[in-house]
Amino acid sequence: MSEERPRDPAWGFVSPGETRWPASAAVLTSIIIQLALPERLTLGPWWLIPGIELLVLSTLLIVGPSTLDNESKDLRVIALGLIAVLVGADGSTLWLLIHHLLTPGDSLGGRTLIYSAVAVWFTFVVAFGLWFWEIDRGGPIKRCRNDHPAPDFLFPQMENPTTTAEPWAPTFFDYLYLSLTNSTAFSPTDALPLTHRAKLLMAVQSVASLATVVVVGARAVNILK
Repeated sequence: MSEERPRDPAWGFVSPGETRWPASAAVLTSIIIQLALPERLTLGPWWLIPGIELLVLSTLLIVGPSTLDNESKDLRVIALGLIAVLVGADGSTLWLLIHHLLTPGDSLGGRTLIYSAVAVWFTFVVAFGLWFWEIDRGGPIKRCRNDHPAPDFLFPQMENPTTTAEPWAPTFFDYLYLSLTNSTAFSPTDALPLTHRAKLLMAVQSVASLATVVVVGARAVNILK
């Protein structure tokens, strides 16, 4: 195991290692939700994008390690490719949702639009949580090493290291929670972005989440009339 860094708020502790299964379970949940979307809200056949995501996820689990520590082989290219497909699929569905909302007399039901928008919002939370997890300090494997890059996010435990009894390092759940709060508040609430790429990703997620909420709100008002 790597030697611990000093209690420095600008860096945080070296991660002791994680397992890939929580992130994989989140991706699998997103794939199942995408399979339930109407074909009119997907690019190509309803099974195409989820099938690609499942293939990439399976490849990552077969080729890559389930335990992510200092000795693990870094397969960030495959992981980032999976995230790109998730975000691209969600972005296209969001665009189609807005298109159907703005089309007069569209035959796609209001309730279907609302359910689809909620599915898109949830999948965005997972996708950006994965993205934050993969970029911060070089990714989950790089964070296990003493030579990891500077952090992209400042978590409360890094700023106040005495709040935890043991040396603390963020895990996938922390990044998923960061993504959830950013999607609901449209701004940082738990961890602060430190780098330009972190701020850009959080800004894009906030805009996408706001657009999704507008779709749900606008259609809900029409249903209640």
